[in-house]
Amino acid sequence: MRTIDLRSDTVTKPSPGMRAAMAAAEVGDDVYGEDPTVNRLEQVVAERLGKEAAVFAATGTQSNLIGLMAHCQRGDEYIVGQQAHTYKYEGGGAAVLGSIQPQPIDNEPDGSLDLDRIVEAIKPDDSHFARTKLLALENTHAGKVLPMAYLAAAEALARHRNLALHLDGARLFNAVVKLGVDAATVAKHFDTVSVCLSKGLGAPLGSLLVGPRSLIDQARRWRKVLGGGMRQAGVAAAAGLYALEHNVDRLAEDHANARWRAGALAAIDGVAVDVDRVQTNMVYVTIAASTACRCATSGRRSIVIPPGRRSVW
Repeated sequence: MRTIDLRSDTVTKPSPGMRAAMAAAEVGDDVYGEDPTVNRLEQVVAERLGKEAAVFAATGTQSNLIGLMAHCQRGDEYIVGQQAHTYKYEGGGAAVLGSIQPQPIDNEPDGSLDLDRIVEAIKPDDSHFARTKLLALENTHAGKVLPMAYLAAAEALARHRNLALHLDGARLFNAVVKLGVDAATVAKHFDTVSVCLSKGLGAPLGSLLVGPRSLIDQARRWRKVLGGGMRQAGVAAAAGLYALEHNVDRLAEDHANARWRAGALAAIDGVAVDVDRVQTNMVYVTIAASTACRCATSGRRSIVIPPGRRSVW
C-alpha cells in the first residue's frame, strides 16, 4: 500500500545531495563560536534578511522563544494572534519559561491582525497592567501570505505606539516566493524574524533568529539557558546552507502542486475546498461524513493527514 503523507512540510527527509553536504561539513564547538559552518549559515541568513546578526537554534519553537525573551522581561506582554503558532502551538513557553504574558486577539480570515484591535489591546502605562512591549505576527499563517501593504501599516502602528515587532517567519520563504520579493523586503518591517529550515526547505532540523546584534546577543544567552547551546552543529548547519542554495526556488513547485490538489479535491462530491484561498503549500478541506467514511475504507492507498485539522459535516 502506498502511503501519501500530507501531515506537514516537516516530514521530508534529506536528499542525497544534502546528506553529502552534511557528511562533508567542517565543524567546531558552536558554544565557543568556533563552528565555521554554523558561523557561515548565520552570516548568510542575516545578510539575506538584511539584519546585523543571526543565531542558529534547533527548532522554530526555540528561535521564537529566545526572540520573545530577548524583547520582553518578566511582566511584559506581547500581542499575538489567537491561532498563531507562538501562542497556540509552542507549549505556552513565553509564559511558562519567560514570564511573558500573551495578549491574543483573533486572526482575520487573511491571517492578519486587525490594526484597530491591536490598538485596543495595548495596555495603559499603569501598574495594574502588564507592560505591552511587542507585536508578534506570523507569515505565512495557515498558508496565507500577509500583504506588503499590511506589513508597512503594522510597522507604522507599532513604531507610533513604541512596540517592538517580531515575525514568526517559519515559512517566510514560502511568503517571499509567492510575493515575488526577496526576504529582506519582508524582514525590514520587523526587529526580529525567526525562519525555519526544516519546513518546506527539506533540512532535518534548524531555525534561525535574525535581528540587531544587541538583541541577538541576548537571544544567544537565552538559547544557552534553555539548553539550546550546541557543539559540533555544523553538520546540521550544512543541511541548512544546502537548503537555502537549492530548495527556495522550488517552493513554487509546492505552491503549484497544492493548488492543483485543491482543484482536484474540489471536484469530488462531498469535499469542499476554497481553491482561491490556497496561496502557498497548504490546502484546507471540509469533508462530508459519508465521504470521509468512503475514503477511510477505500483500501487503495494510505493518506495521512493532521489529526484534528479536518472539518466533517
